[in-house]
Amino acid sequence: MPGMQLSGDDDGMDAAVPVDVAEQIRAVSAALDQVVPAKTANNVLVGTWNIRAFDRITPQWRSVRGDSPLRDRSNVLSIAEIVRRFDVVAVQEVRSSAAAFLQMLEFLGPDWGYLLTDVTAGDAGNRERLAFVYDTQRVKPSGLACEIVLASPQAPAPLPADQVLRQFARTPYAVSFARGDTRFTLVTLHVIYGDTAADRVPELRAIAEWLARWAAGKDPWGHNVMALGDFNIDRRDDPLYQAFTSTGLSTPAGLNHVPRSIFDDPDPAAPADRRHFYDQIAWFADGRSRLTMPFINAGMFDFTQNLIPADDRAQLSWRISDHYPLWCEFTVPAL
Repeated sequence: MPGMQLSGDDDGMDAAVPVDVAEQIRAVSAALDQVVPAKTANNVLVGTWNIRAFDRITPQWRSVRGDSPLRDRSNVLSIAEIVRRFDVVAVQEVRSSAAAFLQMLEFLGPDWGYLLTDVTAGDAGNRERLAFVYDTQRVKPSGLACEIVLASPQAPAPLPADQVLRQFARTPYAVSFARGDTRFTLVTLHVIYGDTAADRVPELRAIAEWLARWAAGKDPWGHNVMALGDFNIDRRDDPLYQAFTSTGLSTPAGLNHVPRSIFDDPDPAAPADRRHFYDQIAWFADGRSRLTMPFINAGMFDFTQNLIPADDRAQLSWRISDHYPLWCEFTVPAL
């Protein structure tokens, strides 16, 4: 159903969409209108979303308990309606078959493009891909697409097994985009969770150091660098957050107090283990690597408010996600 335009527009409603699903999408769209800025000539909207196990799909419009997977076409259409609100979105946990991801793109229509990595093999990789989805009428790739690999020590012969440099479990993926003459590079990653929080510190520190070197150098694609994705940071100002921000990366105040997981307790007085800081959008605010796109606002979208049918939050996490989407808005010169 290429080019299906919902977003509350009756004239663009595809006749194949059941009435109850169309009403659901209009409700999602109305909720989005309340929290996500409109696309204008002077802004760019950057999002990030870990969409839980974004892999297979049940081909019916409505699945029921016992179906595998639970995620159905109405769920993917809801995901597409959320993604549609941004200019470019980093998506984590796209799995090997990517069937639901490809269905989302079909719902988004021909004005949307995507770039993604191959499957990350091994237990730590969890058969995941990293992806960028973007509105081709608003932004375009500006030439760079790469995976970030740590440099191996120089050696005249292959290193012994115990000296081989350990790489990221899921290699960070960087793509440069442009809106008009404004170019920005997005680096998305999904930090390995590990057995303990301390297991994540080396990876977070390594990516922070790598990004700082890149952004401070003379690489033409090293300007306006942003890191975004699922960093598996437990809490703000904990050792994981300190490792992530150790080289100058900063997060917008608008994201400092919003929940990341639909299982979090939003009450500021809730125990720390019920509030997490997993997902981030961050950039360098000072020095040579300073972001030159003026920041406007940031937030998240809560899709749990009786918008999408589910028996409970656990089931909703498999239908949509266990993570909320985050977004940041920046000013750019009008085209």
